[in-house]
Amino acid sequence: MLETFPSAAAVGEACAHAVAACLKDALRTRGRAGLVATGGRSPGPVYDRLKDADLDWARVVVTLSDERCVDMSSEESNARQVRERLLTGRAAKAHLLPLWPKPDPAALAALTPFDAVMLGMGEDGHVASLIPGDPGLSQALATPDLLADVPEGLGKPPVPRVSLTLSALLNSRAIFLLVAGEAKRQVIDRAKAGDDLPVARLLNQAQVPVRVFWSPSH
Repeated sequence: MLETFPSAAAVGEACAHAVAACLKDALRTRGRAGLVATGGRSPGPVYDRLKDADLDWARVVVTLSDERCVDMSSEESNARQVRERLLTGRAAKAHLLPLWPKPDPAALAALTPFDAVMLGMGEDGHVASLIPGDPGLSQALATPDLLADVPEGLGKPPVPRVSLTLSALLNSRAIFLLVAGEAKRQVIDRAKAGDDLPVARLLNQAQVPVRVFWSPSH
């Protein structure tokens, strides 16, 4: 389940290739593709390679695993990172469906099942903005709704957020989890051993294949 690579660059190469393969398959079989991108440091090297993938990007819609409730021009915006790092080069033709302001639920639902979901993970075991300590976490892990509101005071920065729910993340064909550093590897081990962390809900299910890409450092 845990695929080990010597560097973040090697993770970027492998994950970009895997995600591109999912999108190509979707375009070939269904004529369109939906990608869930994510924020943080881990996906940057993936975006740097994925943006040049030989795809019909005009038929790809990119949305996000979660978003801070900030303007898209803010440095804290995940959408800004995706626009600047992924949606350039060949990938500039893709369509972006931001999570903030919240999208039309029908537009988001139309992308499901997502063809590829990219996620990072925090040292507290959170994925997307499904964060331990959130009083609404149990609901976000159980609801069939696609989106959940996350109050301020959680995560870094501690601003209000919107997140895909667990059921939304699992309404996908493939999940790619990017993990760097020994501390996070230990979190993965704890989750696989049964610790009730949000990431464990992804790892200990049989509905969707999950590939975990790990490198010793960012």
